[in-house]
Amino acid sequence: YLPNSIQWVVAWLGTLRAGAVCVPITPIYTPHDLSYIAADCNAETIICADANYGYVQNVLSSTRLKRIVVARMTGLLPWWKRFFGTLFDVTPTGKVARDEKTHSIRDLLSKYKGFRPPQILPNGQATAEILYTGGTTKFPKGVPITHDLFLVSAMEQIRVSESLVPVEQNVIFGNAPLFHILGQTCGLATLLVGGSLLIQPKINLDATFEAIRRFKAKTMIGVPTLYRMMLEHVRLDQYDLSSVVYWYSAGDVLPVEVGKRWFEKFGKCIYQGYGATETCGGVSMCPTDIESPPKSVGKIVASKQVKIVDPAFLEPVALGEPGELIVHSEHMVSAYWNKPDETRSAFIEQEGRRWYRTADIMHMDKAGNLFFVDRTVDTIKHKGYRVSASEIEAVLQEHPAVISTCVVGVPDEKFGERIKAYVVLKEDIKGITGYDLIKWCRQTLVSYKVPQYIEFRDMLPKSKVGKLLRREIRSEDKRRKDL
Repeated sequence: YLPNSIQWVVAWLGTLRAGAVCVPITPIYTPHDLSYIAADCNAETIICADANYGYVQNVLSSTRLKRIVVARMTGLLPWWKRFFGTLFDVTPTGKVARDEKTHSIRDLLSKYKGFRPPQILPNGQATAEILYTGGTTKFPKGVPITHDLFLVSAMEQIRVSESLVPVEQNVIFGNAPLFHILGQTCGLATLLVGGSLLIQPKINLDATFEAIRRFKAKTMIGVPTLYRMMLEHVRLDQYDLSSVVYWYSAGDVLPVEVGKRWFEKFGKCIYQGYGATETCGGVSMCPTDIESPPKSVGKIVASKQVKIVDPAFLEPVALGEPGELIVHSEHMVSAYWNKPDETRSAFIEQEGRRWYRTADIMHMDKAGNLFFVDRTVDTIKHKGYRVSASEIEAVLQEHPAVISTCVVGVPDEKFGERIKAYVVLKEDIKGITGYDLIKWCRQTLVSYKVPQYIEFRDMLPKSKVGKLLRREIRSEDKRRKDL
C-alpha cells in the first residue's frame, strides 16, 4: 500500500525472500477497496505509507490484519528537505500511532541489520503474489501469479530490447506503477539481470525529463497517455532525452498520430506491446529488428500461444478475420482468487489446455502481427487502467436520488477514454447536480474511476427483456459528436 519508492522495492523483495505472498495495491485506494482486498486475500500484515495510515486504521476491525509496517515517505530525504517540506506542507505525511501493532520499516531494518535469514527456495508453482485487477466486476479480482510465471514473463520482456541495449547496462525509467503488471515485468525485471531502475512516486514530467538526462536512461516505460502528455509539454525541448534508445508503450493502444509525431520529433519509434494481468504481462511485443505495421501491437512472444475465435462459439476464425483473443502458456494463471463464477467465465478448456479469454477483439495478419479491434465487455480504458462500468454504476445507484444509470467510455485523445455516466433520477427529485454525484463517487471510488461527465436522462434504452443497451448509448453519443 505504497507509492513507487525504494521502500516499495525493499518490501516486495523482502516479502518474496521470506517465502510470503505479496499483494501490491495502488496507494490511492480508499478504505472501501482496501477493506475488501485485505479480507479477500486474508492478509495479516500490511506495509503502508504514513499518509495512508489513517485508512488502514479504519479497516482493521473488518479484516484479519495483525500488524502494520509504516514507511515514512520522507525518511530517505536529507534533513533539510524534510524540514522545509514539512514547513511549507509540500511533502505527504500522516499521523502514526505508537502501539504494539504498528512498526516502522526503518526501525525494523535497523534492528535486523546484518541478519541473514535462511535460504528459502519456493516451489516454482507456488504463488509469489496476487495482483488485483479491475475490469468487469463490482470488486477487483485477485490474480495469483506463480514464481515461474513471473520469471518467464519478466525475462521475456527485458530481453526484447537486447538488440538495442545490453540488459546489464540498461537503465530503465519506469513511470508505470509497481503495483501494476506493466511496472513489474517491464521495470522490476531489470533487477534480475543487473540493470538499473529509476522510479518516481508520481508523474512529474519535468522531473522525468531531468532524471532521464541526469542518469542517462536507456529505456522508458509508459502508457499512451503519458507519451501524449510528453509531446504536449511546453518545456520538452529544453531537455536532452537522446540517451533513450528504447521507448515502450503498453496498457492501451498507442494512437497512430502519437507514434508518428514521436518519430518526427526524436527519430525513434515507440514500440508497443499487449498483455493483461491474467497473462502476467506481455502476450505480444513489437520486435526491434524489423518495422511493425501501423496499429500493430506486435508479434506473439515465445512463451504464449494464442487463438482468435468466435466469441459466441469459441471456434477459430479465418486468418485476418476479427475474433476474441484467447491465450495459453505453460505456467499460466488458471483461476481468480476466491472467484469461481468469474473463473468459469474467463478461463476455458480446449484441446486439454487451459485458455484465458481476454474479451478483446483482435485480428492477425499473415506475418503474425496482432491488431486490436474492440472490447467485448463493458470495460473502460482510462489512463491505462481497466475500469469496470458496472462497478461505477453500482456506486451511483446507491445514491438515494438515482433510479438507474449507464456508464460508458467516450473517446479522448489524451486519456484514451473518459468516463461518462448517464443518470435517471427518481421521480420528484430536484436540486441534484452532476457535481453532487461526482462528489458521491469520490467517497467510495479510487480517483481514476470517478466519472468526468454526468448527463441526466428521463430514461435509458433497454432491450425487450430489460437489458441495458450500452452500445446504443455509445452510438448516440458518437453521432452527436459527428454533427
